[in-house]
Amino acid sequence: MIGPPSRVIVGITGASGAAYGIRCLELLAADDTIETHLVLSAAAKRTIQIETDRPVEAIEALADHVHGVRDIAAPIASGSFRSDGMLIAPCSIKTLSAVANSYADSLMTRAADVTLKERRPLVLMVRETPLHLGHLRLCERVTEIGAVVYPPVPAFYAHPTSIAEMVTHTAVRAIEQLGIRLGDITRWAGG
Repeated sequence: MIGPPSRVIVGITGASGAAYGIRCLELLAADDTIETHLVLSAAAKRTIQIETDRPVEAIEALADHVHGVRDIAAPIASGSFRSDGMLIAPCSIKTLSAVANSYADSLMTRAADVTLKERRPLVLMVRETPLHLGHLRLCERVTEIGAVVYPPVPAFYAHPTSIAEMVTHTAVRAIEQLGIRLGDITRWAGG
C-alpha cells in the first residue's frame, strides 16, 4: 500500500531573497508525491515584483494549494491538518519575531506555530544582515522551541558558476531539513 503524499507548507515573506522560496517551490513541484501549500505575505508579493521578472500568479501556480495570508480558516491553521513540516524562505525578521513569540497574527505565523506545537519540522531561512543582539536572541528562542534557523549561506565548495546554482544548492539543503530528499547536489567530500 502506498502512503499518502508528503505535504509541505511553504511560506514566503517580504525579506529579500524571494528566489529561495521560488526555487524551493519549483523543486517540490517536480516531485508528484509532494503536495505543497503556499502562503505569501503582502510584502512577499511586492518583493517578488521587485526582485524577479515573474508575475506573482506564476509563483502561486507552482503550489498545489495557495492560502491567503489572512485566511485563518485555511486547513494549515489547524494541528489536525497533517503535514511533514513548514519552510519559510525567505523569513523576515518580523516573521521570525512573531514565531519566536508565538504571535500568530496571520496564517503564515499561525501555520508556523501549529507546526511547532505539533512537533513537526519548521525551517526558517532567516534573511537579514548584519544581525544585532535582538535578532540573535530571536534565533536562539525559535531554536529552543524547535525550529531550525537556516540562513541562506552559499556553499562555495560546490564551485557554483551562477547565482541559480547557489540558490538551488541552498534550497535543496533547506528542504532536506524537513526530511525530504530531492535531487543531487554537490556535497562536501573532504579536502
